[in-house]
Amino acid sequence: AVHGVLRHLAERRKLVLEDLYERIAWPLYKKYGHAYDAFKIALAEESMGDGVEDPFESLTDVPADVIDELKLYIRRRLAPQPIKIRADVEVSCFTYAGIDAIRDALFAGIACGTENSPIRIRLIAPPIYVLSTMALEKDAGIALLQKAIDVILEKISEKGGKLDVKMAPKAVSLKEETELQAMMERLELENREVEGDDDEE
Repeated sequence: AVHGVLRHLAERRKLVLEDLYERIAWPLYKKYGHAYDAFKIALAEESMGDGVEDPFESLTDVPADVIDELKLYIRRRLAPQPIKIRADVEVSCFTYAGIDAIRDALFAGIACGTENSPIRIRLIAPPIYVLSTMALEKDAGIALLQKAIDVILEKISEKGGKLDVKMAPKAVSLKEETELQAMMERLELENREVEGDDDEE
């Protein structure tokens, strides 16, 4: 990661990579044990502000604009990426409250989301719904979706409905998300074809 950051900086600024190692990497290795640790401290300093040391302050022979670009690339390259968390549930209610009870329960689940990790709920095909969120910490995201499921279960049970978990909250890969999207598009196409058949009749 350190080499990648310095190589990018050298290419962008038309600088000699070895020179960047001598002026940036080696002093950081000497002071922090590893330049990567210094880069992580720089990320923390940007997010937390006062009280966290800026590891680049001691690099007095590096121009400020080069340091600024270095920080920008570290932020892009090393900042943690959000993880997609998903759960599949089946929600049904055959009492008088019916669809209103399901809607209210699902909205209560959505309300469990936070500003940084909002919860989305999509209908696959009645009565199966997909709950999803994005989180920097996998365990926190899973716990958030589980809390939403618990709230939906509580609300729908009050109205005589039920909830079955088809897939417990888990981190999902891009492949799984692509497969879900393809399935939803196929179902939507099938629904359109059925509606078209009805019109002809």
